[in-house]
Amino acid sequence: MLVIEAKLKGTTTQYSKLDEAIRTGQFIRNTCLRYWEANIGVTRNDLQKLCSVLAKNKETPWAKKLNSQARQAQADRAWSAIQRFYENCRLEKPGKKGYPKDKKFSRSVEYKNSGWKLSYDRRQITFTDGFKVGTMDLWSSRDLVCYAEKQISRVRVIRRADGYYAQFLLDWDRREKHEFKGKMTVIDLGLKEFYTDSDGNTVENPKYLRKSERRIKMLQRRVSKKHIKGKKQSNRYQKARQALALANLKISRQREDRARKEALALVKSNDLIVYEDLKIQNMVKNHHLAKSISDASWYQFTQWLQYFAKVHGVIVIAVPPHNTTVDCSCCQAKVKKTLSTRTHKCSACGTVLDRDHNAAKNILAKGFKLLAEYLNSTVGHTESGAKSSKAQGETNLWLKNGDVLALSWLDELRTKNSWESPSRFGTPN
Repeated sequence: MLVIEAKLKGTTTQYSKLDEAIRTGQFIRNTCLRYWEANIGVTRNDLQKLCSVLAKNKETPWAKKLNSQARQAQADRAWSAIQRFYENCRLEKPGKKGYPKDKKFSRSVEYKNSGWKLSYDRRQITFTDGFKVGTMDLWSSRDLVCYAEKQISRVRVIRRADGYYAQFLLDWDRREKHEFKGKMTVIDLGLKEFYTDSDGNTVENPKYLRKSERRIKMLQRRVSKKHIKGKKQSNRYQKARQALALANLKISRQREDRARKEALALVKSNDLIVYEDLKIQNMVKNHHLAKSISDASWYQFTQWLQYFAKVHGVIVIAVPPHNTTVDCSCCQAKVKKTLSTRTHKCSACGTVLDRDHNAAKNILAKGFKLLAEYLNSTVGHTESGAKSSKAQGETNLWLKNGDVLALSWLDELRTKNSWESPSRFGTPN
């Protein structure tokens, strides 16, 4: 799949009609959730039928204005939330199970194969549903002319702080050529440095939120001062809120851009990448480090790393993070450290290394162990198509012989229930 995003340029009236479409989609999704709560044994097909009932109901005439497939897409969103809740309950996930809740501030509406039409030169889009948005210009650095309209499976309209955007989901299998040189690296994600590799090289952590924190706090105070509880907010409040939203949007885009560029550079220069499978959702529960962890955007980086690895046919392995900082990379002795201790000093063997460099070496050892166990397992022989000469876990042979492509699906390597069993590999969340 490939997603191309373009900014929508139109009039104020057109923007207000897009807002109506988004609110209508929110109404349909919330109604589907209430219907599921009030009835036993509701299925996805029942929610799809409910969309048709809402369109014919005289009490909800606005529902009919939204395209029929867009209504179905909102029902699918509701059903997706319900399924996720059922799955968490079935797996007995600890903590909250994610009970589906009503949306209050939806920002998108999704069309499938109807309700929109592109111009011949792909520079304009016309929305043809009952809201009569009309024709809007598309501003994008990517050209849609290269793709047939039949390849576009969905069009999503998104409202952001700086305007409205259209996302085109294309049925396109993206593949890039990669020159394999047998080079491998291990990265240890951190807060002081964005990551440190097994060679001791570091990449600076940009800390975008920390750099803009003073301005963000000032804008938040302005919004708070202009807010009047229980009354309609003034234009000055709306302008202050818009300025705050734009500042946060800029930080979000900076993080996304940096994560994407760093991941692409890493994939292009290596054939095997190993990193820690950090449980970021649990780590941010530490209120002393939550802001810094979120600002580092580790999750975005690992998602882009997995995506580019799949595109380039490079292997990415996620290993368990347990004791990678405590263990000595030379003798495996336990060396306790506080968060402020930045140097690893082993009293057993005398090794002195940077804390993150030592962790990166431990991650490399875990990655090789995990890969060797997988290649020696029955699953590895049958699914990867590995040759019999590679059955002894000699990982350097398949790198040199160019058999990385046969194992490229390992970029989705994640351990779910057991860190040690090579048969427990799954896809990323």
